[in-house]
Amino acid sequence: MRKPAILITGAGGEVGHGLIERFDDADQTRIIALDIKPLPADMQARCSASIAGDILDENLLQRLVSEFEIHAIYHLAALLSTRAEYTPDTAHRVNVEGTLNLLKLAHEQTRWHGHPVTFVFPSSIAVYGLPSVEQKERAGRVKEIEWNFPTTMYGCNKAYCEMLGRYFSLHYRQLAAETDLKRIDFRSLRFPGLISAATLPTGGTSDYAAEMIHAAAQGLEYKCFVPPTARLPFMVMPDAIKALVQLAEAPADRLSQRVYNVTSFSLSAAQLRDRVLSAFPKSKITFEPEVSRAGIVDTWPADVDDSPARRDWNWKPDYDAMRAFDEYLIPNIKQQYR
Repeated sequence: MRKPAILITGAGGEVGHGLIERFDDADQTRIIALDIKPLPADMQARCSASIAGDILDENLLQRLVSEFEIHAIYHLAALLSTRAEYTPDTAHRVNVEGTLNLLKLAHEQTRWHGHPVTFVFPSSIAVYGLPSVEQKERAGRVKEIEWNFPTTMYGCNKAYCEMLGRYFSLHYRQLAAETDLKRIDFRSLRFPGLISAATLPTGGTSDYAAEMIHAAAQGLEYKCFVPPTARLPFMVMPDAIKALVQLAEAPADRLSQRVYNVTSFSLSAAQLRDRVLSAFPKSKITFEPEVSRAGIVDTWPADVDDSPARRDWNWKPDYDAMRAFDEYLIPNIKQQYR
């Protein structure tokens, strides 16, 4: 008999590591970890299977289901915003075609074992596109249905995959002869900028927040690529992992939508610098805005409205700005560079 399991793609990233630790510590869930590169040995030991491979390889995905019966998919694999702008064709293949492959796999598994596969998809504030800084300031806390006009390939990919997920959940094979057709259960989070104490990010346009802190901890000068006034919503990594699991575990009848905003705190780049300087007073942090990347940040909301998540599945971050810096970011990053 095939064994019930969850599949985590992009498992080699920090969110993937956090999910593996969470599931391994919580119960006996069988974990299939998939990443383009092999996982570290300690992470492999926590998984029933750890596979180095490409989500574009449909033969590989089919081989997975010959051994395991997949009941949930956490699809983390993606080419992030800045990298996607340099290679938009590759980004489309990875972010869209890869997601489509996994949605089809989820549908096949749902038909096979008769239970809707829970498909958890991290989306992004990159799906928003406000036309000017003035409009951004007037918009306030942006709702999920507002300003969905992405200006980056990554944002376009994420917005389209949200629609694909909704389609697979509600309308896929709607002209099929079966009257009792079961579909997948797609659930998506629109993450704000994520800040980690453990690793430096690579390829994201909101990375200036994490880069600033890590540079200061190493005694390095940092030139911020957005102006002091640039403002985005943020969240630290433990809350990101909490949100993914909490949404996945929420009763389906409590969910009023397929895509939810989540956030924790909103800070300007100047406010970020002030908090970093309070912890590392000798740091040298200057602002040298790059027109292109700063322009992308200008199209993303200064804050988002996550009241539907709070209402439907009791979302509440553990870390506000003060606790994020004082209890998570600063002490852990200091320890890392000693």
